[in-house]
Amino acid sequence: MGGTVMPDRPTGVEKRFASIAARLGEREGVSLGSGKRGFGSDALTVHGRIFAMVTRGQIVVKLPRDRVSELIERGDGLPFDAGKGRPMKEWVVLSESSRRRWQSLAGEACDFVSHGSRSRPASR
Repeated sequence: MGGTVMPDRPTGVEKRFASIAARLGEREGVSLGSGKRGFGSDALTVHGRIFAMVTRGQIVVKLPRDRVSELIERGDGLPFDAGKGRPMKEWVVLSESSRRRWQSLAGEACDFVSHGSRSRPASR
């Protein structure tokens, strides 16, 4: 190939995340990218706070602790530990079984974070 660099092709998860980002990007205060390097640099943010991202080829969203527990118990999510060895209680890795609801779960995460991460959003 003589020095030719092949462009990175987005994975199915990355394409799905881009679709989610495009739809949620229409909401006030939502943008792609935290403006920082490293953690969350390609994340979805609302008013500068991260609510969804792709990490290690998986979509991760921020939701209330009880909602995270519920998704994990139902098999719709897995604990997220950010490589630190202990789960982050308000973050969940969305499982393949919840794929049809990724858009609505990301919207729920946006609502949660935009309302101060202290109150459960009204809709699911």
